[in-house]
Amino acid sequence: MEIKDFEAFVAVAEELHFGRAASRLHMSQPPLSARIKQLETDLGLQLFERSTRSVVLTDAGARLLVPARRVLSQVSAARNLAASIAAGDQGRVRIAFAGASSQRALPILTRAVRESHPGIELQLESQTYVYSALERLLDGSIDLAFARLPTPNPELESRVVEVEEILCALPEGHPLAGQSELSLAELHDEDFVSLPDDQGSMLQSTMFALCVTAGFRPRIAQVAPDSATVLALVAAGAGITITLSSVTPTQSVGITYKPLRDIHPDHMFATLTWRRDDASPALAAVLEVSKRALPTPDLSDFAIK
Repeated sequence: MEIKDFEAFVAVAEELHFGRAASRLHMSQPPLSARIKQLETDLGLQLFERSTRSVVLTDAGARLLVPARRVLSQVSAARNLAASIAAGDQGRVRIAFAGASSQRALPILTRAVRESHPGIELQLESQTYVYSALERLLDGSIDLAFARLPTPNPELESRVVEVEEILCALPEGHPLAGQSELSLAELHDEDFVSLPDDQGSMLQSTMFALCVTAGFRPRIAQVAPDSATVLALVAAGAGITITLSSVTPTQSVGITYKPLRDIHPDHMFATLTWRRDDASPALAAVLEVSKRALPTPDLSDFAIK
């Protein structure tokens, strides 16, 4: 049996007139009559009593009408769902982010997507730092990542959503806390709190690179799994750290943040990053929403390479 068989049967059963049913189906009457006869042969059932004056459902036809309507309803639902998926109104998007560093942008994006496309399921994966996020984008295990420039692989595409200033975080009461800004050279003898060096954090790599450029390797007193814990340890006096302006709302008690002078880079660029060849309509819908929810800031004062 084909869907057209169900459509023909239901149309005749509801109209009880082959001419009207054929008109409803936008076809001529003879092919409709032939289809119903073939359907009856295939089923081994007489579905209609026919006379020159009337068409009447048999008992078998009446019994078949309910499941036939159910089939057509399910087919219609499947077609509607397929159209919705193709339009990007349904589907799943897996988003990777790294804890506190995405705490401002992530809720803004997820709220906007849920308001405009409630049928899209957002699967959020935390503690996915930049380098591992880029690897997972390439292997297809995630669809979208909060990352940072540069994005070196030509298979990936990025859009900047935030400019983040690089800062030094100090415990309140630290001898350097009274200065308006700091140089890295002044941090030579300090204990540092760091993210693990095996999680793919660009911030952790940048901290080490800046310190080495200033002539020393940071002395790591304690390692923490995420930026929020790093800042909590700094506030507790375990050491200092290099962090980003986007992370500072995570910890405001017991800690002070100072700009660093004469460093390069002095800013980092938070991005949304995705596979260039990803044809998912749901991802395309999320990216379109992101343009409104997280517009690209003015980058005219920054050289992005």
